[in-house]
Amino acid sequence: MLVLAGIVVLHITTVILLLVATIDNAWWVTDNEYTDLWGRWNLIGLDWHYGDLKKYSDVQSDFLQSVQATSVLACVFTILALFVFVAQLFTLPKGQRFIFTGILQLIACLCIMTAASIYTAQLHTTEKKGGYGHSYILAWISFVLTLFLTITYIVLRKRND
Repeated sequence: MLVLAGIVVLHITTVILLLVATIDNAWWVTDNEYTDLWGRWNLIGLDWHYGDLKKYSDVQSDFLQSVQATSVLACVFTILALFVFVAQLFTLPKGQRFIFTGILQLIACLCIMTAASIYTAQLHTTEKKGGYGHSYILAWISFVLTLFLTITYIVLRKRND
């Protein structure tokens, strides 16, 4: 019972980290600019102003849309996996539990890995100023946690056979 409670807490933590990584404004950070997946914040005087993302080339815009889509999908699949996990606890016999939850977590893991990898390889590669912000780091931490949860669900399924 304690293991299941720990898994639920870890799963909820992962959902929160993924949501923060997707929504928060710190994927790329400079002294006077914070960029996220949806827009950018510029420091003008003492005030922060929200604006559109800088003009990317058509190819880079496509990559950004891929990052946006896979980040949102990772959030959706992780939240869905949490609901399926709870439902499977009460509806399926021991040998069949957690298979579908593990598959959903694996898909979420691959989505966030894809988003962070595309962002790393294709966006901000030529910029000399700035660096990756905490949202980018949270995305990679979320990848590790979703991978850990995927493995945990597989082990729990085998343990309950």
